[in-house]
Amino acid sequence: MSEPIKNRYEFVILFDVENGNPNGDPDAGNMPRVDPETGLGIVTDVCLKRKIRNYVETVKEDATGWRIYVKDGVPLNRSDAEAYAALDVDEKTVKEKKKQDPQLDMKIRDWMCRNFYDIRTFGAVMTTFVKAALNCGQVRGPVQLGFARSVEPVVPQEVTITRVAITTEADAEKKGTEMGRKYIVPYGLYRCEGYISANLARKTTGFSEEDLALLWEAILNMFENDRSAARGKMAVRELIVFRHDSELGCAPAWKLFEAVKVERKAADGSPARAYSDYTVTVDEATLPAGVTVTRMG
Repeated sequence: MSEPIKNRYEFVILFDVENGNPNGDPDAGNMPRVDPETGLGIVTDVCLKRKIRNYVETVKEDATGWRIYVKDGVPLNRSDAEAYAALDVDEKTVKEKKKQDPQLDMKIRDWMCRNFYDIRTFGAVMTTFVKAALNCGQVRGPVQLGFARSVEPVVPQEVTITRVAITTEADAEKKGTEMGRKYIVPYGLYRCEGYISANLARKTTGFSEEDLALLWEAILNMFENDRSAARGKMAVRELIVFRHDSELGCAPAWKLFEAVKVERKAADGSPARAYSDYTVTVDEATLPAGVTVTRMG
């Protein structure tokens, strides 16, 4: 693997949804998540990281060093056990071998970081106590995302649908169709803010420039190979990246985020229905010394 990154970053992701449910809330019948006080739509960080993981898994196809730890159908213990096997320990002998080698915990953690991209990137809790006590440590990843919020309030809609696929023989004798529901947001532009710590990359996970390039690629394409009728038309419209010329950074993150303005073009109160209804600007004149900005998308 290449050397860890040497520069701190902050970034802003702008993505939109048209006639879809970007992130259903299981506590509300899977309706789109909404802040009840403001009406702003919400997409969780977990949802976005899942799509980034899915893209990396699709592109890298479990290549060595680029595997995904948190993935569908693979118990965490299975991956944890691989690290133990690689270092010739198991749950019965690990305590004794840790006494002989005080660095064993770190070696196990580093093996997981080298082999799993999402651990290098987002970190992970790799301690499980189900049947076999496998402990690969806990890692705070250098890449962190916040919740995405819509720029303006969204109005979730419940759409009634019909289907001709009847579930049971008894129902088929009585009716030819069944009713169903799906939930959509007619249109919403969402903003997510993220952080990348070069300090954590150097000290803990080894997140590299190659990893960083793949992260930008995954963010820009995270909806392109993850289509679903339920999510409608989703697209990353822009990725705005702030790069510091040092490991610890040259300015507070909030100052950089405030330089990104998303404003409506129309002032007549009509609802937005397209990305072209907005203007996105970055006030580069206010950026502190040592910070540069790149706009992708």
